[in-house]
Amino acid sequence: MMNTAAYLERLNYHGPVTPTAGTLRQLQVAHLMSVPFENLSIDAGEPIVLDDEALFDKIVRRRRGGFCYELNGLFAWLLRSLGFRVTMLAAEVMNDRGEYGPPFDHMALLVALAEPWLVDVGFGDSYVEPLKLEPHTEQVQGLRSFRLDPEQARFVVMRQHGDGPWKAQYRFDLTPYEYSDYAGMCRYHQTSPESHFTQRRICSLAARDGRITISGTRLIVTTDDWRREWELPDEKAYIEALRDRFGVVLTAS
Repeated sequence: MMNTAAYLERLNYHGPVTPTAGTLRQLQVAHLMSVPFENLSIDAGEPIVLDDEALFDKIVRRRRGGFCYELNGLFAWLLRSLGFRVTMLAAEVMNDRGEYGPPFDHMALLVALAEPWLVDVGFGDSYVEPLKLEPHTEQVQGLRSFRLDPEQARFVVMRQHGDGPWKAQYRFDLTPYEYSDYAGMCRYHQTSPESHFTQRRICSLAARDGRITISGTRLIVTTDDWRREWELPDEKAYIEALRDRFGVVLTAS
């Protein structure tokens, strides 16, 4: 049984817990602002185990973050514990070359209330609030807009910043899956030199007015209006930035 009180404390969440759209929205925002998207286990050679208890120990007890399978997987358990009906979905992520990745490249969640919602706390820089699963409807979040475009039996998450072009982030269908279905791609992203998760360390967290990220040795702070970067001069500065900016304390395994 999940210790929901400990998880909600990890999220610094003190709002309602009834399974409503309003609660869902507040929980996703709290998660994105409290639990970083990071690949530090991969960099450290620490195996990622797709198991609720193992992920609870890592993310809640040890106050770490994770990548999509970890963050959305554990969030699904929290939501179910609070009475939400949750389905794990498989997505294909659009890369910089304009090509979709393989199936199970990403995990997202479908939450069924009076109407269905797409939920995601494991994609990094994307929609902060859940998206109503309503084709073609523009859903505005700050200076960004999102849209779910049908594509045969799938939906494509589209994002627009300001008056810029619409860009695809990932596509998915509504087939339900379990942890075991993601095992192959989870292993690939931990081990393959072709995976972007094995190429550089990343730790990223949403903020009320933007985002803070460490990518490689660069500390990056962004808002809707500006972007600033600093080079972290050495490993000591890197460890301190993880601790002070993200609350992440790395320990020897």
